[in-house]
Amino acid sequence: MTQPIDRFSIQLYSARSINPLEAQFALLSSLGYTMVEPWGGLFNDPETLKKLLDVHGMTAPSAHVGLDRLREDTVGTARMCKELGIETVFAPAPPLGEREGGEKEWRGIGRQLAEIGKAVTGEGLKFGWHNHHWEYGRTGSGKTYLECLFEEAPDLIWEADLAWIVRGGGDPVAEIKKHAQRLVACHIKDLAPSGQCADEDGWADPGHGTMNWTALLAAMKEAGVSLFVAEHDKPNDVARFARRARETVSSWT
Repeated sequence: MTQPIDRFSIQLYSARSINPLEAQFALLSSLGYTMVEPWGGLFNDPETLKKLLDVHGMTAPSAHVGLDRLREDTVGTARMCKELGIETVFAPAPPLGEREGGEKEWRGIGRQLAEIGKAVTGEGLKFGWHNHHWEYGRTGSGKTYLECLFEEAPDLIWEADLAWIVRGGGDPVAEIKKHAQRLVACHIKDLAPSGQCADEDGWADPGHGTMNWTALLAAMKEAGVSLFVAEHDKPNDVARFARRARETVSSWT
């Protein structure tokens, strides 16, 4: 497996509190990042995104693209991503109002993703899903909604958000093993001890929380994960988070 630091990116959503976007790129570049993972809102101005990637010598091997945008213009969206050098498109979440409907709703989303995936891969890109905690609700038979979604979209690849799995009541090591055949990327995210980091919604910098990275790294290596993406949903200090995330992943062998 490629060593983690060789394919180490950072989700730009984590730096959204910094304005303008140029300042986000300048900071992350100064900390040694060469890869970023753009998110939905940034595609409203793809020209600026492309310019900043070029100016800072960065690439965006993956991106989060909203399901609404993909539904509206799948082929056009895929072509836009391709022009930005993006190789893998991940749909990051169901739109508001489509997250609590149970098995029927999740299977419907899965069938839509299967069709969207055909169009995206037809443009030469890879297409997958990024989980939150909603996917760890369960059907009457005990299946997770994530399993239902994957059953309806058998070709869908997966970017596992490890900490959201825990928040959903799942075991990330077990989930990595269960879905290893479709797992290509992981969000490297951590959870603070109970009651701590309340102003950061209980998230922690990677390696500074409660996640068992020794076990997770072994599972990710065994699964052949090829892209590691640092993320913190609400850091109160973006530079600290980005620096610590890089230090943690750099220490992995």
